[in-house]
Amino acid sequence: MSYFISAFYHFTRLQNLEAIKADLEKTAEKLSIRGLLILGPEGINTTCSSSSEDDLHAFKVWVLQYFNASAITFKDSRSDRPPFRRYKVKIREEIVTTGLPGVMPPEGKNHHLSPEEWNRVLKEESDFVMIDTRNWYEYKIGTFKGALNPDIEKFTDFPAYIEKQGISKDKKMLIFCTGGIRCEKGILELQNQGYSDVYQLEGGILNYLEKFPNDQFGGECFVFDHRVAVDQNLAPSAQYVLCPHCGQPGDTKVICKRCDYEDKICENCSRLPFKQATCSKNCAHQWELNPGKKGQRQLLPFELEHQVRTGAASPHASIPVTRTKATRINEQGQAVTVNSCSN
Repeated sequence: MSYFISAFYHFTRLQNLEAIKADLEKTAEKLSIRGLLILGPEGINTTCSSSSEDDLHAFKVWVLQYFNASAITFKDSRSDRPPFRRYKVKIREEIVTTGLPGVMPPEGKNHHLSPEEWNRVLKEESDFVMIDTRNWYEYKIGTFKGALNPDIEKFTDFPAYIEKQGISKDKKMLIFCTGGIRCEKGILELQNQGYSDVYQLEGGILNYLEKFPNDQFGGECFVFDHRVAVDQNLAPSAQYVLCPHCGQPGDTKVICKRCDYEDKICENCSRLPFKQATCSKNCAHQWELNPGKKGQRQLLPFELEHQVRTGAASPHASIPVTRTKATRINEQGQAVTVNSCSN
């Protein structure tokens, strides 16, 4: 089965967020949309998917009309596995966390370069500084040739990184991120610090790869869903999984010393004695408690959902979480954590 995916954002002043959330959830349910949408006073930020290309298109048309948006850059791709298990709307103070709520990009363009313009600069010019605004683990698995790595844990660390670099204020600067939204605010910070010759990649890496695969961007692009990353053709990564210990992208193969399950973990966790050669937090914990004792692998919530949906497990099957809690399947077919004594 194919899943059609779109990542997009829209800055606009919003009120009555609970009512907007209800409308989004109602429309998503009607069109069988799954994904995550961040909703705030400054707009929306989302990646969503559907097994129907027509339904996803209808949802995008509805979004444009509902938010009275004249234009949104939709970064579209597809996957052979579901990137999301359900649809969720989260209300937050910011739709991309900067620590500066209320700071809004100006309407229209703000030194955006199209993928074509960006490619031309990278190939024909040399007197510029290019900075990857993403987190260290995103940079690690793929970035543009020659890009600086801020080595930050979160985007709120970006302003302090820029201040420490001592880059000349008249230097031409290029910044980029996954889909463009972090740069919308990142460029405001650079301009606030006195940089005027600064440019952002319109639509981010995802928009660039759609036009120029296997060109100036090397490696894969991390995405915040079950695909983990996309390759040069925007297909789900065949190399990386989310490390079961820490959630970072991992490609180090292990055979679990407790349950013999073959999996992948990240390079950092593979170096830690209590995590190395184990496939999950549960196996690592059980092995530490009882060294040398083999045990059965614990199912993950989405695996339980799949087994119940396909009839491989009883609808009443559960995964023990603690002594008093367990993960079970609700009436909507979703894995939820409940009191293990409940029916």
